[in-house]
Amino acid sequence: MKDTHTLAAPTMKRVTLDAISEQSNQAALYAGKSVNRIRKITNQMQMLALNAKIEAAKAGQFGRGFSVVAAEVGLVGEEINTVAQDIQSILSQRLSGLNDMVAQMEKDTLGDRLVDLAFTAVDTIDRNLYERTCDVRWWATDSSFVTALQTMDLSAIAHATRRLGVILDAYNIYLDLWICDLEGRVIANARPNKYDLSNLCVREFSWFKEAVNQVSGDEFSVGEVVKSRALNDDQCLSYACAIRENGDKHGKVLGVMASSFDWEAQARSVVGSLRMDETMARRNTRVLLIDRQNRVIASSDGLGFLTERISFPPDADYMSGWYTTDNTLVAYHSTNGFETYAGLGWKGVVTQDLR
Repeated sequence: MKDTHTLAAPTMKRVTLDAISEQSNQAALYAGKSVNRIRKITNQMQMLALNAKIEAAKAGQFGRGFSVVAAEVGLVGEEINTVAQDIQSILSQRLSGLNDMVAQMEKDTLGDRLVDLAFTAVDTIDRNLYERTCDVRWWATDSSFVTALQTMDLSAIAHATRRLGVILDAYNIYLDLWICDLEGRVIANARPNKYDLSNLCVREFSWFKEAVNQVSGDEFSVGEVVKSRALNDDQCLSYACAIRENGDKHGKVLGVMASSFDWEAQARSVVGSLRMDETMARRNTRVLLIDRQNRVIASSDGLGFLTERISFPPDADYMSGWYTTDNTLVAYHSTNGFETYAGLGWKGVVTQDLR
């Protein structure tokens, strides 16, 4: 069973919640002392009333009126004692309710904090990947790549290979850059000494199929985060754009430019860079990136890559969170995208053990 309580918007700082809790405890202490004082006074009144009755009895007929007053004093004392008990009971209930509200507000505030962290994670990677879409679209217009695909001349391909190497030297966030012909054969790559792609065909890769069918040079395609066998099982995310005749955005498609984003290193820097205080670290807080299939594609503890899935409630909103039966808080935020980059349907997720 899950507590699907929706996390409220942040309305109060944690220090204020602590102050409310402290004030509640002080009020309970003061109320307890006041009720005890009332009871003490009531007991004194009842003792005086009892003594008055005894003295009135001794006085006989002359003490009859005093006996009536003593009886009334005793009744008043009993009434005061009843009122004191009612006050204590009501205060206890109200203060207990207030403490419950404070505890819930603390949970909500913590949840909001974790949702913010989840948003920061997915927003940071979106901003990074937006730049990757710009890179591949720009590089696809390089004249050396156009010439290599048009002529398929060995010297032109060699020049394109050197050009890819120059580009990659300036961008250490990529594992490799590829030029593919229309059959999906990789004719040039930036790191031929590291990755031998001479027999590689990417014709069945989704990003290649989409790229060769793009309508204009403004478009790009992207694959899934994978461990690439072609790249020695390194984690990568591929972006692709059609290479067109004369580098014109509406020119004839000659082939495909593909970039292999160094996913593991870059994603780790995102999920590992979020600021956490000592309490968050002590509570085994995890920062995750989740793909559209709800698979873990990055985690701050380095675990669960493509093997762990996060199960979201059927009515999961764009951003929210829930508490599991083992008292783990799961907070998430879906991608907003960035600029013209709509995002890939990913989520940032932060989990925290509250036990």
